[in-house]
Amino acid sequence: MHIRPILSAMRRNKVGAFLISLQMAVTLAILGNAGFIIEQRLNLMSRPSGIDEANIFIMTNQWVGQPQDSKALLESDLAALRGLPGVVDAYASNSVPMDGNGWSNGVSLTPNQKHSNAHTALYFGDEHTLNALGLKLIAGRNFSADEVGELRDNDPVSPSVIIVTRALAEKLFPNQSALGKAVYGEDKPATIIGIVDRMQTPWVSGSSWASPFVENSMLWPYHYLSSGYPMVVRVQPGQLDAVMKAAQDKLYEVSRARVLNSVKSFSEVRAKAYRDDRGLAIILGVVCTALLAVTAFGIVGLTSFWVTQRRRQIGVRRALGATRRAILAYFQTENVMIATVGAVAGVALALGLNLWMVTSFEMERIGAAYVLIPAVAVVLLGQFAVLWPALRAASIPPALATRAA
Repeated sequence: MHIRPILSAMRRNKVGAFLISLQMAVTLAILGNAGFIIEQRLNLMSRPSGIDEANIFIMTNQWVGQPQDSKALLESDLAALRGLPGVVDAYASNSVPMDGNGWSNGVSLTPNQKHSNAHTALYFGDEHTLNALGLKLIAGRNFSADEVGELRDNDPVSPSVIIVTRALAEKLFPNQSALGKAVYGEDKPATIIGIVDRMQTPWVSGSSWASPFVENSMLWPYHYLSSGYPMVVRVQPGQLDAVMKAAQDKLYEVSRARVLNSVKSFSEVRAKAYRDDRGLAIILGVVCTALLAVTAFGIVGLTSFWVTQRRRQIGVRRALGATRRAILAYFQTENVMIATVGAVAGVALALGLNLWMVTSFEMERIGAAYVLIPAVAVVLLGQFAVLWPALRAASIPPALATRAA
C-alpha cells in the first residue's frame, strides 16, 4: 500500500537510498567473510592435540658447554623426574606438539622417490613417550627398550621401526591397515609397529605453512643426546604446579651445569600456539561490531535527514488522516526495500570476496549460512536503526509540519 509513494520518494532521493544500500552491502560482505574466518579460527583453537594437556608441563634443558657424558646425564635426569612424587612419566625429545619448533620429514612408500607421499612432523621418543604424553595407542604396540637408539646432532638417522598417527597412516595407506607396512623417511625402510589416535605437529596455527598436515606425526625411537632438548613430564591430576617446582629443584640437584628455561604448562604452550589466531578473531570481532555501529548510525543519520526534508509530505498525510502507526509503517517499509536491495548486493559481494580469497589465499569456500544470516541481520539492523527517526516523523503534528514547510 505504501510502495508507490515510497518509490516516488526514493527517486527524488536516489543518492541517499544508494548510500544506505551500499553501506549495507559492504557491511554484509565483511560480516559474512569475517564471521567465516572467526569460526574457522575458533575451530582450529578447539582441536584436540591428542595428549593429556591438563597434566603435562615442559622444561627445556640447556647444558653449559658440551658434556662428554650426555647419555648418563640424560638417563639420570629422566630417572630423577620419574621418581618424583606425583609424576606419571617423563621423556626427552627433539620437539613437542604445538610448540612451534620442530623437525619435519617427507615419507615415501618406495626408496629414493622424487616426491614423497606425505609430509609429517618428526619426534624422537622412547618406550615412555606414549605414557608421558597420554597418547592413545589404537593399533600395534609401543617401542621396546632395546629398539631405542642414541642420536647426536649430525648423526645419520635410519630407524627400523616407527609409530605414526592415524591421520598419517590413512594418508599413506588409504582403505587398508598401515600396521606392519614399510615406509621410507630416508633411504632405508622403517616398519610401522604402532598407530596412535592423534598427535599434532608443532605447527598448528591457521597461518602456519604446515596446517594442511597438522595431524601427520611420527615417532622415531631415539634418545636425543644434544646440548639442549625439551623434557616432557606428565603428572597426576592436581599436581601440576607442585611438581613443576619440585622438578626444577631436582634437576639442579643432579647437575648445576645447566640452564632450565621455558618451564611451562601445556596450557601455556597451547595459548602461545594459537596466539595469532586468537588475536585475529578478536580483531575481526571488534571490526564487525564497529562496522555494525557505523552502519546503524548511518541509517539513523540519513533517515533523520529525509524526515527533515519530507516534513511537508508527512504533515499532508497526517492532515489527510494518516495515523502515527501508518507513518511509522511507511518508513519501516521504505527501509526494508532499501535494505533488501543492499542485502542482495551484499550477498553477491560476499561471495565474490570469498572467491577471491579462495584463489589468492587457499581459503575454504564460504557456506550459505555465513551470507544468509548476516543478510537477515543487516535487514533487522536497518529496522532497528530507522525506528527512532520513524517515531520522530510519526510524532510531527500536521499543522506544525505544513506550517514549517
